[in-house]
Order: sequence, then structure tokens, then C-alpha cells
Amino acid sequence: MKYSTDKEKRRKLLREKIAKFCLFDDDFMSKVFEDDKEATEYLLHTILQRDDLEVTESKGQVPIKNLQGRSVRLDIKAKDKSGKLYNIEVQRADEGASEKRARHNIAMIDANVLMPREDVSNLPETYVIFITEHDIFKCGLPLYHIDRIIKENNMTFQDESHIIYVNGEYEGDDPIGDLMHDFACANPDEMRSKLLAEKTRYYKKDDKGVRRMSKIMEEFAIEERTEAKLEAAQNMLMENLPVETVVRCTGLPLETVQQLAEEIKAEPIV
Repeated sequence: MKYSTDKEKRRKLLREKIAKFCLFDDDFMSKVFEDDKEATEYLLHTILQRDDLEVTESKGQVPIKNLQGRSVRLDIKAKDKSGKLYNIEVQRADEGASEKRARHNIAMIDANVLMPREDVSNLPETYVIFITEHDIFKCGLPLYHIDRIIKENNMTFQDESHIIYVNGEYEGDDPIGDLMHDFACANPDEMRSKLLAEKTRYYKKDDKGVRRMSKIMEEFAIEERTEAKLEAAQNMLMENLPVETVVRCTGLPLETVQQLAEEIKAEPIV
């Protein structure tokens, strides 16, 4: 009986949390746009200020890991019909959208695109887009476009990597202003985009959608706890703590810790 009561309380808390979500909450945003090419197209058309872009793939919460085992989870990873790649991130905290975070995301995407011995000329054009709740550059602009240039003559350096910041505080009477209004809305009935309102309403007010979102939130919580344990285990092993101690401190299975230890031993010394 107590287990049933606790389960009901947890469900109620999850539903209350979901009701307060807006599109600036990354887990919620990633599910709203995941596998929805039409919604992702609308988002990219608005931010890039073009309507000739056709999205062929849109995935949410995409994990990418480098050779050293450091991973990043992309809120949205999308692809258009020409092969261009788009990473769309939402950030409530300014530090989560730092300049080096943008650099890191581009590097992680590039490192996982090419097959072994494939020529680097095949790297696709890439966009990393941060939609930030605050105007982190504090210039009042709706958009901040970052592209590399040659300082001596101001020519564009054609590496085809682009970074765009979208100012969540912008309230202009234009498509970006409307988009940022909708991102800040917890109530889908107050949204200006019918498309975003319908998707948001499904996860907030439809019983099936709410149950699905609740399950996703519980799965994310389990994944985050596991990732934290793995990172802690890796740090302890790199400090040469015994495998048995790491198992006892993290609660991870012995086989998992042993595999981590073997991977660390196999890493080349730079």
C-alpha cells in the first residue's frame, strides 16, 4: 500500500513539473521537436530567416562521445536535404552557452561525421544554434551570428562552421520575437505558433502525452545518475584507486568498472 501511495505522489509531482515546463527546458524541448521534421523546419526557417530549407532528420537528446570518453548530449541534431547538420541547444544558464561550449559541440560533431580515412573535404556545413533564456551578450540584438574571418582583410574563412545565438529576452514584433514568446510560454493556449502550441499541448494536457513525458523524465533521471557514476568511477580509476574501492563507492557493477579500467590503460599517452 505504501509503495502504491509513493508511486501516486511521484506521478503527481511529475505532472505538476510538466505543467510548468516551457521550451527553455531542454528535456521538454527536445521531445517536442524530436522526430518532428515540420516543427524543426519551422524553428530553423525562423532562426535562419529562410524558407527553402527541408529537414530530413530530427533527433533529440543525441549522445556523442570522443576517443577519450568525454561525451556531450545534443538537445536536437537535425539534417537537411543538402546534408547540412544543425545542433540546436536551449540554455537557461548563461554558462551552458559559453563560447567554448559552442566550440566543443562543433568539434564533437565534426569528429563523429567522417569515416576512417575519409577526406576532410567531405565535412558537411554545420550550424550550432544556442537559444538562450537571457541575452548573454547584452547587446539587445535578436540574433548573434558568429563566423570566422581573416582579420587582415575581413574576408570570411570558408570552413562552413557557423554559430548562432538567439536572444530569449528579445520581444520584437517579428518572427524571432514571436518564437521567443512561445519558448517562454508554459501554457500552450498562449502560444502564437499553432504548430508549437499543438505539440506542446500534447505533452502537457493529453493523458497519453503526459504519461509519455513522465516516463521520459524518469528515464533521463536514471541516465543522468548512471553517467555521473561512470564519470566518478573514471576519475577514481585515473587516480589509481583499486577497482574494488571504485565499485564500493559508486555502486556500479564490477564488470563495468573493470571495462573502464581496461579502457583507461589502453589510452595512448600523449
